[in-house]
Amino acid sequence: MKNNENEPISFWLKFTNFFRSKTTQKYSRVTYHVVWNILLLFIIVLVLGFSFAGGVGAGYFAALVKDEPIRTKDELKKDIYNYEEASDLYFADNIFLGKLKSDLEREEITIDEMSPHLLNAIIATEDEYFNEHEGVVPKAVMRAIFQEMTNAPVQSGGSTLTQQLIKNQILTNEVSFDRKAKEILLALRVENFLDKDEILQTYLNVSTFGRNSSGQNIAGVQSAAKGIFGIDAKDLSIPQAAFIAGLAQSPFRYTPYTQKAELKSPEGIEPGLVRMKTVLKRMRDGNYLTEQEYKDALNYDITKDFIGPKTAPSKVYPWLVVELEERAIEVLSKILAEQSGYEKADLEKDNDLKEQYTTLARRELKQNNYKVHSTINKDMYDKMQKVVKNYEYYGRDKPQEVTDPESGEKVTVQEPVETGAILIENKTGKILSFVGGRNFDREQTNHATSAKRPNGSTMKPLLVYAPAFELGYISPGSVGINVPISIGGWQPKNAGEGYTGLTNARQALVNSYNIPAVSYYMGILNQRPATYLDKMGFTSLIDIDYSIPSLALGTPTNGVTVEENVNAFTTFANDGQFIDAYMIDKIEAKDGTVIYQHEAAPVEVFSPQTAYLTLDIMRDVISNGTARYLNGRLSFSSDWAGKTGTTNNTEDAWFVATNPNVTFGTWIGYDTPKRIDNRYKGLTYSQRNIKLWASLVNSAYSVNPDLIGPKGKFEKPAGVVTRSFCSISGLLPSDACSNAGLVETDLFNVKYVPTKVDHSFINGQYVYAGGGRYLAHSQTPSEFTSGGYMLNPEYLDKIGGKYIKNINDLLSKYNTTGNMIVTGSTLSDNGKAPAAPTLALNGSSINWNSHPERDVVGYRIYSNGQRVASIRSNESLAFSIQNGTYYVTAVDIVGKESPPSNAVTKQEVKKQEIPSETVDTSKEQTNQEAKPEEKPVEKPVETIPEGTTPETPTEQPANPENQGV
Repeated sequence: MKNNENEPISFWLKFTNFFRSKTTQKYSRVTYHVVWNILLLFIIVLVLGFSFAGGVGAGYFAALVKDEPIRTKDELKKDIYNYEEASDLYFADNIFLGKLKSDLEREEITIDEMSPHLLNAIIATEDEYFNEHEGVVPKAVMRAIFQEMTNAPVQSGGSTLTQQLIKNQILTNEVSFDRKAKEILLALRVENFLDKDEILQTYLNVSTFGRNSSGQNIAGVQSAAKGIFGIDAKDLSIPQAAFIAGLAQSPFRYTPYTQKAELKSPEGIEPGLVRMKTVLKRMRDGNYLTEQEYKDALNYDITKDFIGPKTAPSKVYPWLVVELEERAIEVLSKILAEQSGYEKADLEKDNDLKEQYTTLARRELKQNNYKVHSTINKDMYDKMQKVVKNYEYYGRDKPQEVTDPESGEKVTVQEPVETGAILIENKTGKILSFVGGRNFDREQTNHATSAKRPNGSTMKPLLVYAPAFELGYISPGSVGINVPISIGGWQPKNAGEGYTGLTNARQALVNSYNIPAVSYYMGILNQRPATYLDKMGFTSLIDIDYSIPSLALGTPTNGVTVEENVNAFTTFANDGQFIDAYMIDKIEAKDGTVIYQHEAAPVEVFSPQTAYLTLDIMRDVISNGTARYLNGRLSFSSDWAGKTGTTNNTEDAWFVATNPNVTFGTWIGYDTPKRIDNRYKGLTYSQRNIKLWASLVNSAYSVNPDLIGPKGKFEKPAGVVTRSFCSISGLLPSDACSNAGLVETDLFNVKYVPTKVDHSFINGQYVYAGGGRYLAHSQTPSEFTSGGYMLNPEYLDKIGGKYIKNINDLLSKYNTTGNMIVTGSTLSDNGKAPAAPTLALNGSSINWNSHPERDVVGYRIYSNGQRVASIRSNESLAFSIQNGTYYVTAVDIVGKESPPSNAVTKQEVKKQEIPSETVDTSKEQTNQEAKPEEKPVEKPVETIPEGTTPETPTEQPANPENQGV
């Protein structure tokens, strides 16, 4: 038992004695030194290995970034802040219209305008160490490198917000060590140059966040907040902020909207909701939320905050957005070209250069967030679009064959009547509103600013009357011809064949007669009156337009836009000055610098006197002329002066009118020119257009009555006077004119008041010969002449008599008493006595045929050798006789008398038959028992009834056939 108890002690003694022995200690010292040396060697090798690896790594890193330029602070900031933002469009008075249409909608804001919840959500989710690191988190970088080298199935990534910003703004999304090395280098430099708020602000303005409710791609948290929740970024709640922060990882997967501007299905929205909960969890883990805030946010139904589909500005205001974009591009292209040393003329001469700067300007406008301020009054514009949408009197849709863009086959579609309208402020040239058309989805052409059509009779005051007044060729009371004419084979016509013989300039314009307009125009054509159109903004005239007579009726080869036509009429309201219309008031750069401000450049076109004379006549167009349908259809009164217009085949209908403040014009017609129905729902085409004009201008008046319906009138300038004149000539009344009751009163430019007494209308003697009327010669026997008032042949030539087809139609308006005539050229004697006529006895009358020689003016009848009667050549060639023997002689214009005819005795049984077709049976007047000294009764001159104005105003369409004459 004892030995057994001492056995453990014995073992321990042996063990301790072993280590105490000198031998053991000797060997232990040797072993220690060996192990220590080995460990030291290992440490040295390890350090050297790490040093070598670090050197290799550093060298490798240097090799990766060797081509990356060393950016200065300014260069780096410029690259960081260089992100696209479409330009902003504004109505007048700084009312926001919307963003210019672009592939990516973005709105930049400062960090102070962002919700703190959003900032916390982004940091918690995308970069939890954002406030501690200096651009790079080494641990995260090493982890990412290890995962990349080992091809790990899950790669967590190692990019900070700073690195993501670098990737988005300077580098690319390429996955490579080269790009990663540059990213790290640039991130360190960014952190050195920018503070944390600048980096975070830029990141949140740059990042994409899917789509908005309009289906547009969006970037920046402001666009996201507005486009998804309909609020500003500063007002985002915790769950809303978390939802937007979650979009940054996969914007188009998590966005709640489709490209078609529709809300996704619940299944489509679910990934975004899951991502939002992940963001909330990280916000809680990062102590950005209390436990209660976290739970409340988790239980919040974010889907009820999603706004419904919202129409983009380009959809609500398609014509306006497109028009503002194109005009802004035009302005910017000139600015950019000037900055490069070019002038406006260089762009006009070089199409390639113009295209180059147009492309550059388009890019600038899409990317650099200019502020484009327009002249368009929002309320006026909105109301006009509503009127156009609800108007019921355009006319029928008509079939039109078109080519299907997809199949290439011919198909028939129904084409509606289109319209275009524009409202311009006279004194400034501001375009206050316009109507581009009826349906942008069907037809994108802007019928107010782009479509070019012939302007019909609205051309007359611009090209004929105002230039003729300015040149002193005519005045409002000047006479003009209004009968069928022919000019080199071209035969213009009045609507409804409404000819009045002679007329005056006022009545010709009031009733829109074509013939006098053409006649006046021919009198000034050699002075190139179309150059006045150039001064008034017409841009599409070509060389032939300056010389064709038909331009007077509104047939420019390439047509004219509604804007140009209406703008030209503002010249009359501006005392003869043309002020070019404009729609872009100013353009500001992103930093608020005004880079463009419109400045008016008035052009002297007409004198104030000419402008007023034209306005005064156009007042009558509305009061009692072709636009009188307007009366009673306005909701207000103002001093309007205007002109209607219709083109050939009634393919276009126009009405343009101006008052002291504004000028407004409308056009209706088919896009493919075709006849407009004369009547539709009880209204003529002209009435339908005027009714539309009235409805539109009434809507504008409801917005700004003082501007649209001024109480003041056009003021008559000094130099316009009232004078009496002879209505047959426009000159001072002569006794003959006064006796004929042809004195009228009208306005004149004092420079061109009549100074000569009327010499065109004279009292004289005329004869009938050869079917016409001619001035009597001094030798003409008085028994064959008639007295009356007649137009001087020289004056007749001046007013266009050479173009008249039937000279005797000319006085139909004035010749109510039958004693007025229009003479042709004087009739010459043929140099010989007339041949003897041949008589025949018919019962108790003798008859003879009209003499074949054209200078015969009448006949003398003899009985038993004594002259018993004289008959003019235009009277009935028959005479009742008593018992006895009779013969007849023919007398020419200079009094030469023919030998006697065969003698006829009433008792004779044998009669000489006269072929019935040769006897002028249309003359029923007979002189019975006429005495030699008696003058035969003159047959009244046949007249054409005065043209009546139809109940419905009838415009005079242009007749452009042979317009190249």
